[in-house]
Amino acid sequence: MYAIVEIAGQQFLVEKKDEIFVHRLEGEAGSKVEFDEVLLLDDKGKVNVGTPHVEGSKVSCKIIDHVRGDKVIVFKKKKRKGFQKETGHRQDFTKILIENISVKGATKAKKTQEGEAAE
Repeated sequence: MYAIVEIAGQQFLVEKKDEIFVHRLEGEAGSKVEFDEVLLLDDKGKVNVGTPHVEGSKVSCKIIDHVRGDKVIVFKKKKRKGFQKETGHRQDFTKILIENISVKGATKAKKTQEGEAAE
């Protein structure tokens, strides 16, 4: 099972137990995060394409760590003018672990049955 999910403005193809780097997310290391903007869901050959999102589907993740990327050097120069400028940049990333990809309506059906039994 895999899904294409939108996280922090970017689209990622994820599977269960994948570790990916995304742009910096709010939250501490060890906390859980859920994303419900699932664009495509493939469950054993059954493909669900959202319009724009697949209703009821979500991806559960755990924040592992906040890290910084490699340094990117930006060098500017104008020939024959004596102008040279060098700067650097490091992007902040969050490493997350994909724990579960829930299929449309799988969790809602269980909650409604428990709610009816309680009434």
